[in-house]
Amino acid sequence: STFFSARLSALGQVSYSIHEEMAKGSLVGNIAQDLGLDLKRLKSGKARIYTGDSAEYIELNKERGVLLIKERIDREALCGQTTPCALHFQIILENPMEFFRVTIEITDINDNFPSFKKSTIIFRISESVILGSKFMLEPAIDLDVGINGLQSYTLKPTHNFNLKFKNQQGDGENVELVLQKPLDREKQHDIKLVLTAIDGGDPQLSGSIEIHITVLDANDNAPVFLQSIYKATVTENAPKDTIVSQVSATDADEGVNNKVEYSIANMQDDDQQLFEIDKDSGQVTAVGIIDFEKARNYELRVQASDHGGLTDSCKIIVDVIDINDNKPVINIMSKTNVIAENSASETVVTMINVQDLDSGENGKVQCSVNENIPFTLKSSNVNFFSLVTDGDLDRERESEYNISVTCADEGVPSLSSSVTLSLQISDVNDNVPVFDKSSYEASVQENNTPGLSIFTVRARDADFNQNARVSYILEDSSVNGVPVSSLVSVSADSGVIHAVRSFDYEQIKDFQFRVKAQDGGSPPLSSNVSVKIIIQDQNDNAPQVLYPVQSGASVVAEMVPRSADVGYLVTKVVAVDVDSGQNAWLSYKLQKATDRSLFEVGLQNGELRTVRQVTDKDAVKQRLTVVVEDNGQPSRSATVNVNVAVADSFPEEFTDFPHKDYNDNLTFYLVLALAVVSFLFIVSIIAILSVKCYRWRRERMFYKSGANLPVIPYYPPLYADVGGTGTLQHVYNYEVCRTTDSRKSDLKYGRPCSESFISLDSSGTQTLSGKLINEDFDQVRFFYLQFVANLLQFHPHHHHIIRERQKLRAQSEEERED
Repeated sequence: STFFSARLSALGQVSYSIHEEMAKGSLVGNIAQDLGLDLKRLKSGKARIYTGDSAEYIELNKERGVLLIKERIDREALCGQTTPCALHFQIILENPMEFFRVTIEITDINDNFPSFKKSTIIFRISESVILGSKFMLEPAIDLDVGINGLQSYTLKPTHNFNLKFKNQQGDGENVELVLQKPLDREKQHDIKLVLTAIDGGDPQLSGSIEIHITVLDANDNAPVFLQSIYKATVTENAPKDTIVSQVSATDADEGVNNKVEYSIANMQDDDQQLFEIDKDSGQVTAVGIIDFEKARNYELRVQASDHGGLTDSCKIIVDVIDINDNKPVINIMSKTNVIAENSASETVVTMINVQDLDSGENGKVQCSVNENIPFTLKSSNVNFFSLVTDGDLDRERESEYNISVTCADEGVPSLSSSVTLSLQISDVNDNVPVFDKSSYEASVQENNTPGLSIFTVRARDADFNQNARVSYILEDSSVNGVPVSSLVSVSADSGVIHAVRSFDYEQIKDFQFRVKAQDGGSPPLSSNVSVKIIIQDQNDNAPQVLYPVQSGASVVAEMVPRSADVGYLVTKVVAVDVDSGQNAWLSYKLQKATDRSLFEVGLQNGELRTVRQVTDKDAVKQRLTVVVEDNGQPSRSATVNVNVAVADSFPEEFTDFPHKDYNDNLTFYLVLALAVVSFLFIVSIIAILSVKCYRWRRERMFYKSGANLPVIPYYPPLYADVGGTGTLQHVYNYEVCRTTDSRKSDLKYGRPCSESFISLDSSGTQTLSGKLINEDFDQVRFFYLQFVANLLQFHPHHHHIIRERQKLRAQSEEERED
């Protein structure tokens, strides 16, 4: 029949009680109900039974949430005579990790017969033995316990002997034959008795043994032990033949009847391999391996008998002294091989059970882990430890830990065991991609092929696998109103930046955009970087001649008077090159000329001048070809034809040299610029006068209201004091002299304005000298005239304008003289 009971303690421990020898598959108890767990929790937590190194007699049915008998349980084989007999194991759950202790008490059933080790018991008893003499019998053995164990004995027949049976706590079993009727060898030489041992089970079981008694002649004194109880100690793992105890008995008889022999009467098979007694001396020695973990004490029954068959007995209690001979045994109850790097502190990684078979201080165990790791051990119960996280985990710093768990007892010397746990740290997306530069700059020559690889941006992500996979994205922006995606593209996998189209340096010299690096995590993390592309110029544009203007219908002719001196400026060839750098450096050469000895052209400025005095022999019509060449590789050039008339005026026969046709558009823009600058000049004059008038009126009011106040000199801004001891810096005038060739421009320093001064009249009124005001106007007028002169210099016919003005001035002087 199936019998079980359950009891749940407050500490998560469940106890059951079942009978031994229950059939496989028998129900032990509803563990899910008793622990208050859901069946889904048993399945999701991968519930299992942990028994350590013990055999598994119980199995867990997760579908029903019950415990079942897995193997037949023999209480006697499992526990022997130990009571109560119980199985101890743990129910382990994961996600999160939990465990519950389960105790199953195995109750005894009456399944063993009482038995005797020997088939017969032989006594030799003298006929002269006195009434009441006792003869020790070997007790029967019943492997059952409690009520099912050995309860009583019966003896048949009982003519001469009666049976005395004692079963006291701590005193073991003692069965003795007591002589109640004198023996008469002459009447009965041999006596046969049957001793029956009976247990208390239902139904009762019994076992019997025959007792053969040989009646001897008179020996009327029995041996007597000096002590009824001997106590001894022996050290665990004591060497063979170590003396355990010494017993002694005396017999008052003489002769043969006085000789006493000793024997151990109650040893079982295992004990016989551990101890032996010298039959003559009574010395007890250890002959086997004494193991404290198997038995902590032994009880030996020693019998002394003489040749007449008289006996006496005593008891030896042997206590085993424990030594530290067992290392702690580390059992992994549950283990996690992988843990995420963002796991919370005190996350359980592994649960450990440690067992040390020694006792006392030798059995106390302390466990620790290696240092400098973010893990620690916490003890939840005696000999149960949990390995938990004790700090931040960072896979990028340490992707794997080999955790050494060392458990040592407190014995002397201490014994220890260790186990190494390998733990992988799984990656989470906690690192943004990082570019190897804070910004990038690259150059590409113009007129490139579309699809050209310019350069590569590269970002690295310290994460792992998919979280470290970096994709490159071109961020939306525009360059001069054009989407940057129409200029460049970026490879999502490699970060290579390609030119989408051919670049033209003359249209765009450089541009900037941003590239984003995004990893493959969820959610993804990203960073961006600024990229600047510089377009390098190529010499792809030839110089363009602005002056003289070349047209098919009219060609501009320059006039050189016969009286022109050496170095006379005939005209200036003006050209530009839209390229940059040395590709735009222009040089001028005289390629062809009617008379090469008369003219030369400036290599850098393009000025066409006479190199000698004009003579009457020189032809009136001179045709010059000037080559304008840039400094590129290879160089590009342009040519311009210049027609020169060597005469004081244009003769009528030079009809193929028409008068100059001014560029109407250029003249319009020059006039417009001159008008704007004139307007600004007038506004500046008005502003200067207003400021001067305002200051003059404020100072007059100040001196009229405070005539008696001390006079404090006032220094206008940007002017120095008369003594030159002030802290204000001198102000300098600068004269800028520009030419069309910017490499020959000059910067001239004017004299410092230290000559200005301030005077006070006798009435205390402050006045500015007329010189100071005149200098202000002179400065403004100077800059205005300088700008106009420079502006006129760009007019393609400014030389002719100057010459015409000189002629008009000469004519006016002649008329004035007349």
